[in-house]
Amino acid sequence: MARLTVAATAPFGADVLGRLARQHDVELLLTRPDKPRGRGRTLQPTPAKAVAERLGIPVAQPAKLDASVEIPSGTVVVCAYGLLIPESLLERGLWLNVHPSLLPRWRGAAPVERALMAGDARTGVTIHQTVKELDAGPIAAQEAFDVAPDDDAGVVYARSAEIAARLLDDVIAHPQFTPQPDDGVTYAEKIAPADRELDLSSFPDELVNRVRALSPHIGARLGDLLVWKARVGESGSFEPIEVQPAGGKRMAYEAYLRGLR
Repeated sequence: MARLTVAATAPFGADVLGRLARQHDVELLLTRPDKPRGRGRTLQPTPAKAVAERLGIPVAQPAKLDASVEIPSGTVVVCAYGLLIPESLLERGLWLNVHPSLLPRWRGAAPVERALMAGDARTGVTIHQTVKELDAGPIAAQEAFDVAPDDDAGVVYARSAEIAARLLDDVIAHPQFTPQPDDGVTYAEKIAPADRELDLSSFPDELVNRVRALSPHIGARLGDLLVWKARVGESGSFEPIEVQPAGGKRMAYEAYLRGLR
């Protein structure tokens, strides 16, 4: 059992945090500040903070990181955190980043989403040393897995979290690193509003991949509808399966059409 600090914010980081806490002594969670959410705009904890509070893990929520931030552990695991880590902190100990792609492919903010949008049939998880350059640190461990045609981002993130926790057990105990290759670098840009729009003039399989990439956490848009599941029909056309009208609940697309009659 190792003593760790975890830096995480998003649901993927929360999942990895919970898994690490089963095997290690997590002394501190670094996470982003609470944000107002919902119609009432009340402050809500980050997903990682909610897990930490449930497990009794101390939480720190600095708006930015600098040399004044205290890190109790010699090893810090970073996973879907969202804040820039200055060199003044990176020099203090071993910082390990969990990245859900096969680096150097899909460096950046949205590796799972971009992999699914591209139709990648194989992806994976990389544990690498955190460095100043974006997702460019030397690799300590990497494991690939196949992506089924109907897997969405939720499935890929869950599989990645399980693999990440397992890989980290060995890396934390025996950290050894290999430089990332220079060939094959691609970047996974943050999802923008335009990425969510479904253009029916696009190829049907591209539209289905976009829906998979944005489900179940963001949602693709078809006019006023959020589309959560879709397929290429027998006629070769794009067919929504599960949708959500504005202000409504998720429902079968057939039920939505019946309600319009």
